[in-house]
Amino acid sequence: MDNKDKIPATPESILEIIREVSLSIKESRAEIKESRAEIKESSAKFDRELAESSAKFNRELAESSAKFKRELAESSAKFYRELAESRAEWKQQLAESSAKFYRELAESRAEWKQQLSESSAKFECELAESHAKWNIEMKELKEMVGGSANSNGLFAEEFFFNSIDKGDKILFGEKFDECYSSLKRYNKNNRKKSEHDILLVNGKSLAIVEVKYKARKEDIQKIINKLPDFRMLYPQYGSHRIYLGLAAMSFENDVENESASNGIAIIKQVGDTFVIHDEHMKIY
Repeated sequence: MDNKDKIPATPESILEIIREVSLSIKESRAEIKESRAEIKESSAKFDRELAESSAKFNRELAESSAKFKRELAESSAKFYRELAESRAEWKQQLAESSAKFYRELAESRAEWKQQLSESSAKFECELAESHAKWNIEMKELKEMVGGSANSNGLFAEEFFFNSIDKGDKILFGEKFDECYSSLKRYNKNNRKKSEHDILLVNGKSLAIVEVKYKARKEDIQKIINKLPDFRMLYPQYGSHRIYLGLAAMSFENDVENESASNGIAIIKQVGDTFVIHDEHMKIY
């Protein structure tokens, strides 16, 4: 707006403006007062509606809670009734099943005992038959083995005795006068007995020869252990020198070394005759 269009301010115009502003303020205050009344009325209405809604909610909540409690009590009563009925039914079924199980168990046990008794009787019978058969077979086997062993032992004794007796009877560096086979003696008073396969004797010495078909290591100590009883049963040879020998058709390992370490001569079969190894022989 140009300055030429402005109306110059006068006291009257200013007063008019002030009156207009004052009137506007009064009107605004009236509107504010009216608005406050409306707000107050709205607040009171809200409070009333809130109180009514709250009361209604509390009533409905109380009713729902009472209804829920009634339904819960009814459901609980129904549940416990059904539970009691199910438990009674289960107990009855369990009793019936238990009775049936024990009846079947008793029947099965009786049947099992009968079968076991029959099987045991059958087994005992078969065992007795097998044992009797086994005893017969073992007896036959022992007789066969014993006969074979005795036959082999007799063959070895006969071979070495005939070879020595028919020869010049020179053994261990000495000439012997007599040669005895299977010499046995028993003293009733002290119950001492001795048995020697081959015994060679002269006026001052004697030789005891143990004969085996197959010589074993334990035979060496047996030869030595026989000496005390021999001295007791043959006192006439008390002053004689005694030589020990082990004759066999075959020897196990270490037998010859063990014999040498104990001063016992080894006599081996070679073809139709024998050889003597007496390098380490000693006088007993």
